[in-house]
Amino acid sequence: MKGIIVAAGYGTRFLPVTKTIPKEMLPLVTVPSIQFIVDEFVASGVTDIVIISSRRKKVLEDYFDREVELEAVFTAEGKTAQLEKIRPPAANISFVRQQRMLGTGHALLLVRPWIGNEPCIVAYPDDLHFGKVPLSAQLVKEWETSGASVMASITVEGDVSRYGVLDLAEDGRHVRGIVEKPRAGTEPSHEVSIGRYLYTPEFFDLLEQGWKEHCAEAEKQGKSAGEYFHIYALNRLMSAGKVVYCHAEGERLDTGEGAGYLGAILRYADTQSDLRAVIDEYLKVRT
Repeated sequence: MKGIIVAAGYGTRFLPVTKTIPKEMLPLVTVPSIQFIVDEFVASGVTDIVIISSRRKKVLEDYFDREVELEAVFTAEGKTAQLEKIRPPAANISFVRQQRMLGTGHALLLVRPWIGNEPCIVAYPDDLHFGKVPLSAQLVKEWETSGASVMASITVEGDVSRYGVLDLAEDGRHVRGIVEKPRAGTEPSHEVSIGRYLYTPEFFDLLEQGWKEHCAEAEKQGKSAGEYFHIYALNRLMSAGKVVYCHAEGERLDTGEGAGYLGAILRYADTQSDLRAVIDEYLKVRT
């Protein structure tokens, strides 16, 4: 099983900081968001990882490389705790650059030769997960019993009009489709998709087929190929009854926009005793 992190986008919701700093490097206090995804993969036994980036994001490659100078300083000073903090993950991490921003479907096709004929887990760094069992491990367990592609989901009570909502089959396990931002009262369920998927090799066959059709249609209209998204192949797998969902056990943190990112920082800080004290002191002053 291999892991893919899609991290090539512009991150415009976080301008101006993302003019020079990749959104995936924005930290929860001291730990970059993308580190949590890599840690999740490794904890799930997924140690072959490819990160899809772009030319503006070389710092991602530097971050997951060794920092030789600091290693030498910390070793000489016997600072083992600091050494551990800068140690690269126990994983084989590769990078592929998406040179043209043509959507997630195009981005995923760039790594198809690297995947080979095996399932893979795709992560979008806007969604972080904290829990006893890593989210990727939960998807793998579901795949082992179903043999199908797997979508991660959470239950949202009340209004789901901001989400992609799962239309579930009668068996309560398979997904027939995704309804994007349904009007209140028209939602097919309250189970909503989040940014973690396990895809079988068939997904990439369909993705490539769709890309060819996408390009042919653009050429027919005398236009350049615009953005192409993964939903093309996912829709076809769902129509064929080859997608199940996995309700994510644990806590999902949405770092895709400012308010969610701030909430993620606070929730993560609340798990660290030294940082929790700062939050408690702030709340005491505010009240």
